[in-house]
Amino acid sequence: MAGKEEAGDAEKSFKLLGILDVRNVPCARESVLYGSLGGLTVGLGHFLATSRVRRSCDFGVGGFILSTLGCWVYCRYNNAKLRIQQRMVQEGMKKKILYESTQFDPEKERSEESRS
Repeated sequence: MAGKEEAGDAEKSFKLLGILDVRNVPCARESVLYGSLGGLTVGLGHFLATSRVRRSCDFGVGGFILSTLGCWVYCRYNNAKLRIQQRMVQEGMKKKILYESTQFDPEKERSEESRS
């Protein structure tokens, strides 16, 4: 039974060019989708403007690459920023738990100052 579930997961997985597992790599799915839309838009727009098919296809591929990379970098940057913020919050919570109700508690000093 477990073999069937693993085989089902392998079938659902989609690898782009055989190397990029779109399902498991963060930001890959969105990047490929936005890149496809960007490439189609650039290629179609260039074709409507110039009526040159081969050159429009080249522009479409270039638009796909630039849109995909732009979306990938933006998404990965936001994920890295989010991980850093989460790490800072976790460290702050650990320090809060560690120093709570001790002489090193910064909130205890603030409450004593406000009483004065």
